[in-house]
Amino acid sequence: MADEMIKVEVAYATPEKQKIIALDVEPGLTIKDIIIRSHIESVFPEIDVEKAKVGVFSRPAKLSDTIREHDRIEIYRPLIADPKEMRKLRAEKAKQEGRADKITGGRAKTNKAKA
Repeated sequence: MADEMIKVEVAYATPEKQKIIALDVEPGLTIKDIIIRSHIESVFPEIDVEKAKVGVFSRPAKLSDTIREHDRIEIYRPLIADPKEMRKLRAEKAKQEGRADKITGGRAKTNKAKA
């Protein structure tokens, strides 16, 4: 029976703490099943298995997906800021400070030829 098991890992990290849990599981289990079996929510109670965003080796996956031998399931934390919105704010600030062209958004031209 032991030869029917596959080795997988479940990973989660916060800025303060990281954890990778190695498991031997039956083939055909879903990502959700494996996360539940890992008991990682006992270490990180903020994980909501029903709503978790997950991936396998940095590739997005669904909780209903199955995995293969030696896969690493990664549970992702929610973003604290929208990356697109943050870029827009930085670009607007650069325009206001004169570090960017107000029309194209590129670098502002400087007059170096004053002599």
